Amino acid sequence: MSTSEQSERLKKLSPAKRALLIQALQKEAARDKQPETIPRREGQGNAPLSFAQQRMWLIDRLESGSVAYNVPFAVHLKGRLDVAAFEQSINRIIERHEVLRTTFELDGDQPTQVIAAALALSVPVLSLEETPAGQREEEARRLAAEEARRPFNLMKGPLLRVALLRLEEQDYVALITMHHIVSDGWSDAIFIQEMVALYEAALAGRPSPLPELPIQYADFAIWQRERLQGESLRDLLAFWKEELAGAAPLLELPTDYPRPPAPTHQGAIESRVFPKPVYEALRALSREAGVTMFVILLAVFKTLLYRYTGQSDVVVGTPVANRTRLETEGLIGFFLNTLALRTDLSGNPTFRQLLEHVQATTLAAQAHQDLPFELLVESLGLERNLSYAPIFQVLFVYQNKPVEKLERAGLALTSIEVHSGTSKSDLNLVVVEGADDQHTANLEYNTDLFDAATIQRLLAHFETLLTAVAARPDQRIAELPLLTRAEEHQLLRLWNNTATSYPDQRGLHHPFETQAATTPDAIALVFEAES
Repeated sequence: MSTSEQSERLKKLSPAKRALLIQALQKEAARDKQPETIPRREGQGNAPLSFAQQRMWLIDRLESGSVAYNVPFAVHLKGRLDVAAFEQSINRIIERHEVLRTTFELDGDQPTQVIAAALALSVPVLSLEETPAGQREEEARRLAAEEARRPFNLMKGPLLRVALLRLEEQDYVALITMHHIVSDGWSDAIFIQEMVALYEAALAGRPSPLPELPIQYADFAIWQRERLQGESLRDLLAFWKEELAGAAPLLELPTDYPRPPAPTHQGAIESRVFPKPVYEALRALSREAGVTMFVILLAVFKTLLYRYTGQSDVVVGTPVANRTRLETEGLIGFFLNTLALRTDLSGNPTFRQLLEHVQATTLAAQAHQDLPFELLVESLGLERNLSYAPIFQVLFVYQNKPVEKLERAGLALTSIEVHSGTSKSDLNLVVVEGADDQHTANLEYNTDLFDAATIQRLLAHFETLLTAVAARPDQRIAELPLLTRAEEHQLLRLWNNTATSYPDQRGLHHPFETQAATTPDAIALVFEAES
């Protein structure tokens, strides 16, 4: 079956049958993959870049000194911390993962991964104990944001920085920052898990308890380039070219400011916690319709974008871990890929009908996720415009794994989100499902384009749509309510309060006669040369 036939077949099936067909197609594709395992490369010298790294390298060359692609995170460490053992655990991670010892240089006209045989990182400790107790957390957040905005040099490295903030004798915050060219969100979790295991070992004077890694990131980069050739590459390209043919290059969101000629990636975040009953109703709809919460939330978000822009052809990006091989699951590195999810909202479908379409599109895209976004952009031959990103400018993420709290080696560890004050896209909506069933929408936005008040209003409209969809999923998307109750009251009551009382019920000509008697010499009407 051809790629286009598979896509059409997927869109016509019920959700349950689509899921089964996707599983079958993925199993069939897995059988065709050769080799069965990713081999280790011969020797330990330099290596080519992965496709994702190559695009990151080009972006860095175009936007030298940009911090938009820094990957910062922090860990709150409560307890008696042995700083020397902590530093040892960091250096054992660097020893374990070649990518953290990697810099990037030109070999002729091609960039290459230069892997150092060894790298020792010192971990500075900054004390905040002289800061008033009530201000320490705020100061720690300020320093974390400041650290996140320090640029990296891809040629000189290192591309990992670690620092400790000491709030009290048994209260620390670890600041970890990596460049995206060597890391991604999945890597953050690996880093924390290994840091804890290696810290315990260092405290006890034991060797590393972690098993040897089956491969290194450079092995994956070589394997990826060898694998994405010939028929498999042609099939992937054929699917995506057909899927995105004729798509509008720009989603014309109403902005507060004109789009600058080149992006500065200045950004901020606004957040909103949604009512629990709304999510309970959406979960019930999810079970009834046979779709995931990701699909429901994406469909609501696309409805919002359709209502804001008037464009019925909407493309939104979504990241995928892209760790489809067992060997890559425990590696720190840049594996993340981004899928373009295109939806046709024309014809004013019901929300339930829209769910069917979004589900089919999402499943088909996931079945073809092996094509690196970088190759897709290159293959489409798009006319590049430096003022906006190619294919899509808005992203959507759904995180349904609560932040874990660890208690190991006398320490209580809690992950802390750090924002660098940047935004790589116009809008990036991240809906997070909390441990206490609290759902929060974090909307990162480009401050060159939007004011905070605009983003707060957009989040309020998103909540209004969520509430309406949960109650009436069979309503047509153009008729779903968008305004908040306060906005409705302002628009329909306050601004529409135009009633005027008149002193009597005389004819319309009588007020004119009264005015003429009051100001007999005033000009009442001018026509050409006469008045």
